[in-house]
Amino acid sequence: MNTIFKALNDSTRREILELLKDRDLTAGEIAEHFQISKPSISHHLDLLKQAELVISEKKGQFIVYSLNMTVVDEILEWLFRFKAPNK
Repeated sequence: MNTIFKALNDSTRREILELLKDRDLTAGEIAEHFQISKPSISHHLDLLKQAELVISEKKGQFIVYSLNMTVVDEILEWLFRFKAPNK
């Protein structure tokens, strides 16, 4: 869980997740949305993969990234445990 929160602590990585909630994207397509270098985007994607927040799949000569909804669901489930019950 610490790796997940470390990954979520960066605004660029949160923006990447926002992009991926709409559709799967290649690293190049993700990079088009930012004013930072492609190696920096790769670093952010690597940290998101380490936290298992994104999944990558090689398709031809491209790597396509998608949101790992299983982990997202686990995070939400964990967070909802802290919500006070309605009275």
